[in-house]
Amino acid sequence: MSEQDGSYNWQTLDRDLNRLSRLEAATMYAARPLIGVGLSLLFVTVAAISAGLIVGQTPGALFVVVAAAFGAYMALNIGANDVANNMGPAVGARALSMAGAIAIAAVCESAGALLAGGDVVNTISKGIVAPESLADGRVFVTAMMAALLSAALWVNLATFVGAPVSTTHSVVGGVMGAGIAAAGLGAVSWPTMGAIAASWVISPALGGVIAAAVLAFIKWKVIYVDDKIAAARTWVPVLIGLMAAAFASYLALKGLKRVMAIDLGTALLIGVVIGVLCAAAATPLIRRQARGLENRNRSLKILFRVPLVISAALLSFAHGANDVANAVGPLAAIVYAQETGGAAAEVAIPVWVMLIGAMGISVGLMLFGPKLIDMVGGQITKLNPMRAYCVALSAAVTVIAASWLGLPVSSTHIAVGGVFGVGFFREWHAERRARRIQEARPPAQRVPSEERRRRKLVRRSHFLTIAAAWIVTVPAAAVLSALCYLALSLVSV
Repeated sequence: MSEQDGSYNWQTLDRDLNRLSRLEAATMYAARPLIGVGLSLLFVTVAAISAGLIVGQTPGALFVVVAAAFGAYMALNIGANDVANNMGPAVGARALSMAGAIAIAAVCESAGALLAGGDVVNTISKGIVAPESLADGRVFVTAMMAALLSAALWVNLATFVGAPVSTTHSVVGGVMGAGIAAAGLGAVSWPTMGAIAASWVISPALGGVIAAAVLAFIKWKVIYVDDKIAAARTWVPVLIGLMAAAFASYLALKGLKRVMAIDLGTALLIGVVIGVLCAAAATPLIRRQARGLENRNRSLKILFRVPLVISAALLSFAHGANDVANAVGPLAAIVYAQETGGAAAEVAIPVWVMLIGAMGISVGLMLFGPKLIDMVGGQITKLNPMRAYCVALSAAVTVIAASWLGLPVSSTHIAVGGVFGVGFFREWHAERRARRIQEARPPAQRVPSEERRRRKLVRRSHFLTIAAAWIVTVPAAAVLSALCYLALSLVSV
């Protein structure tokens, strides 16, 4: 064989190997989603088997096993969708890597659920359905299973299309739909549903306004001053103290109520004390970090990075303390009904039920969370550590303000509303500055107003998609739940 023939064979072999490498890479890329689905099925199966081992051969054990599978599926979807609201801004601002955000959120969500989560949960989702309408144990169990499955299916669909939705509202819609299917329209408390519908507007509006106000304050007091670093040394500790006060008040309401009775005024007082202490402790740290920094906006981002990471972790802890119990409430209700043969307005959450919720959120976050984290943090509007900190501070302050005013709010709507608020404020502020610059220019050098208006800083397509998903969450989950209730009723006959 000649040298030329050998060279030709080697080139042919290289081309074939390159084709195989590309085929292998394409196969791995196509199979990546299936790995997540497989691991999710494994987790659901383990949760169901564990529930079966715990309840044993008691009457109705099969219902508990199936409900545990539904609860695990719901927890996976919470991790894939809801947690993005807390970690998305920090990742979008590049204060955290995706892997770091997932690790912190997984730990803090689980800790919040297990350490500060409610030990008692409202099974009828805050009075949506009259308990007497579901007094029969079999009807009650079927309704709660339908609520769990429908809420999980809706959140799964929302995650697939890239829309962050409220898991609590999904459960509320599920309970409402199952209640209507089981006992008719009269079983639903429509004034309560009206208050929840109002939260579709109240939550994002409050979150957006407060986030925009904080960003305006930062621009006024820190960014648009001659000595930015000196201003930051003064005001960054104050903002850290405000964040600490809001979280301390919230966690006092959530955690201390298990030890002692505590009202909102006492919680706020605790928050003020802790906020002052945190601001005092942060002052020397910020001053030390600010040494040698240049007097430019890039230096300010460095000062906000660590507070942003801490606030994202606290948001995840608070979310775990609040929303996990709501998500596994129907499962806890089913366990109670099977043990006692009846329904109750409030039931204790068994530890193993809370573990399914906490672990499911962590697994769902690791497998499917990056999609929504990237969307919330990077695709709605451009975020930096200062803007992302405004979103986190807005979420904390809005929850406390809503509790004080007695307003029904959603943490998902607040956080995403904060992102939109920051983006729309940037648009308004940029247009205002551009208009002033235009007025100072000679007429021949002015940019047409139509061209300026096309420079949008918030993606309208995401705004419309998310708004539509929020509006239809409760009715869509209700319709799904009614269908699930009818199907489960036929199967269990």
